[in-house]
Amino acid sequence: MRIALLTESGFPTAESAEGGWCDRLTRGLPEHEFEMYALGASRREARPEPLPDRISALLPSTPVAAVLHGRARRRALRAYRALVRSLVVPGAATEFGPALYALADAGRGGGLPALLRSGAALRILESSWQAPGAIGAAGSGAAVEPQVRDVLVAADLLARNLRALSAPWYGTEQEPGRDHWWSPGRLPGRPAAPAGLAAVDLCHAVGGGPAALPGLLAKHFYGIPLIITEHSLHLRERARGYRDAPYRRPVRALLLTFFRLLAREAYQQAGLITPGSSYDQRWQIHCGADPATVRVVYEGTAEAERPAAGAEPEVPTLVWNGPIDPYGGLETMLRALAELRESHPAALLRVHGSAPTGAEPYLRHCRELVGKLFPEEPEAVVFEAADPSGRAERPGAVHERGSVIVFSGTRGAAPRLIAEAMLSGRPVVATDVGAAREVVGPTGLLVPASDPRALATACAALLGDEERRARLGNAGRLRARELYAVEPSAGAFRGLYLELVSRWPQPEPARGGSSARRPFGRTAEAWVAAEAAVAPRRGPVRLADLHRTSPQRGQLGAELRRTDTAGPEQLRTEPLRAEPARTAVPVGAVAEEAGAG
Repeated sequence: MRIALLTESGFPTAESAEGGWCDRLTRGLPEHEFEMYALGASRREARPEPLPDRISALLPSTPVAAVLHGRARRRALRAYRALVRSLVVPGAATEFGPALYALADAGRGGGLPALLRSGAALRILESSWQAPGAIGAAGSGAAVEPQVRDVLVAADLLARNLRALSAPWYGTEQEPGRDHWWSPGRLPGRPAAPAGLAAVDLCHAVGGGPAALPGLLAKHFYGIPLIITEHSLHLRERARGYRDAPYRRPVRALLLTFFRLLAREAYQQAGLITPGSSYDQRWQIHCGADPATVRVVYEGTAEAERPAAGAEPEVPTLVWNGPIDPYGGLETMLRALAELRESHPAALLRVHGSAPTGAEPYLRHCRELVGKLFPEEPEAVVFEAADPSGRAERPGAVHERGSVIVFSGTRGAAPRLIAEAMLSGRPVVATDVGAAREVVGPTGLLVPASDPRALATACAALLGDEERRARLGNAGRLRARELYAVEPSAGAFRGLYLELVSRWPQPEPARGGSSARRPFGRTAEAWVAAEAAVAPRRGPVRLADLHRTSPQRGQLGAELRRTDTAGPEQLRTEPLRAEPARTAVPVGAVAEEAGAG
């Protein structure tokens, strides 16, 4: 199959988290062809190195330079008005999906980015906010009254999040000898071969939110099935991020409503949804996903194939891992260390993490707290320096420097980070939030969040019992290898791809044909070349390609189109015309001939 990987970021490298997952997926499924569609990439962007393995094409989202005029402009503005109304009027949320597809259809020829930032779009947004029944934000007072600057900021943010509608991925190949673009089914004669997302067999969105938008449009325009993989829920992360965003409340309310309605539409239209944990599965079902379409597939990691960490350090050492921000729990860890050193005075703490943008004051606060808690022994806490080359240090090397790995955040660490700590063979202590209970299970210790005393007690119990540390560490490694190995993850997607495509019915039959739509309606011959003499090409052979080449291949293409609409009885009884039927030889005749020889 030809599979489109849809990402929200730029072209991911094999070393990034997103690109690393794509690399492991494509290596594990060598029988499929993968193309990457990156929303955050442009044609001016340099080719990243190293690329994820077996990616046959990288497609940026640079929109076509055009301007909407006349009827197309009026259609686009009407759709934009309905879209904005669905975001600000509580009872109009059901208009979101139809308005989104109408806006995409109106802007398929280009010109949508300029229109979404035009004065007409600004007036639509302003009038929608001021319409009766519209809600700028929850609450009352001057803080929730939309202002002119809110209109400008909201229009720009909406245009950014709708950039997938302007990507040049929804067209067709140009006919040889023609200077215009053809659309299948609209002009008489031979249709052009589909290109972009119209030519793939399946869309796989790596993340929710805007990354799923191209898949929604491909399903709406061409009926391409969609699968969504979320290792960290886009809607949940946006809700957390916009809590401290530098926007006024009307803008935050508008954008969060957009993300909520987009997530609901994506979950309802996706054929399958694969969260990285049962914790995320419950979130997705709460946000509108059909429980029958949600399948948990744990995120495979290459650490599962590496050996466990070596001998423990001589000095009892805790390794703290996480983001250095108010939700990462570093302050809780520092206060727990102060209590822990009363029973284990030689205990050390290694802090491995970085401060996100805007969290630098919290990092300074933690450093000052170290000076207050350990005035005579500031070396009790070591902040690991970042790699000068900018490359992330391998998780196993970080965990090897500790005796116990600690996660003390209040939001819950990513399941993959906890699993990589378990794969080192070191015991894990984590706060009982997020997916920690599901990942750690009985192989580690869980403590309440924001409780330094409970955290110190758990760490002391492990540091004082070497045999228990070894037993929990080995059990955790075996559990993580079972859940987070790469091969089971790739095998799960192999089965899910087949399951999803099996539900994809054949196209509408020709006039006068049967109206029944059958799963697996496309025969195997429709996807492969029938002659070895045909020049090799990447991806499946399309009927339009067979039609516009040599007469012999044109005859085969006509036969394939006939078998595509033929019934099961016809397919069993009638041979292909491209090859004469062979006379059946009885088995006994073959045996007699062999005996005579």
